[in-house]
Amino acid sequence: MANQRHRDSGTNAAPTNPAAAALEPIVAEAVASTGFELEQLDVAQAGRRRQVKVVVDGDDGVELDEVAAVSRAVSAVLDEHDEVLGGPYTLEVTSPGLDRPLTRPRHWRRAKLRLVKVRPVEGAEFTGRVGAADEEPEGGVEMLVDGKLRRVGYADIAHAVIEVEFKQPPVAELAMLEGRASDGEEDAR
Repeated sequence: MANQRHRDSGTNAAPTNPAAAALEPIVAEAVASTGFELEQLDVAQAGRRRQVKVVVDGDDGVELDEVAAVSRAVSAVLDEHDEVLGGPYTLEVTSPGLDRPLTRPRHWRRAKLRLVKVRPVEGAEFTGRVGAADEEPEGGVEMLVDGKLRRVGYADIAHAVIEVEFKQPPVAELAMLEGRASDGEEDAR
């Protein structure tokens, strides 16, 4: 089995084929046993083999040695349920890249203090820095947009991705999102 490490955007879509649907709870449990979360599971035919792609994530990202541990755990459960795959397979375990859309509350929580480009369901696209994010899917996220704190509901977001920054974010922006006064001024909440 191959253990490949690369970045992938991940779509967080539910499995669309029967093998992936049958394996998802089993693979999710194996991934959780290593301390990570299953973001996406794809099973596709690749010649005579099946290609099993597992995208995992964690609050602090996923390191190379952690990918190896996840790969061993997933491989063990796939071997136990080999009747689902019906033959040889290649396993690829990877983590989502920066260009992965923020589609779940945990994605927003992990993006705290990062710059994010948001395309709302209605209105103009904007860029803002992420603050506190609700855990519930019907909640939302606090963002600093154009120097002002703004509450954005998850349901009001059509698409959002992290923007790559090549320098440190301004201290005043971070202070506003952390709820502290900056430069002697009171927080504008």
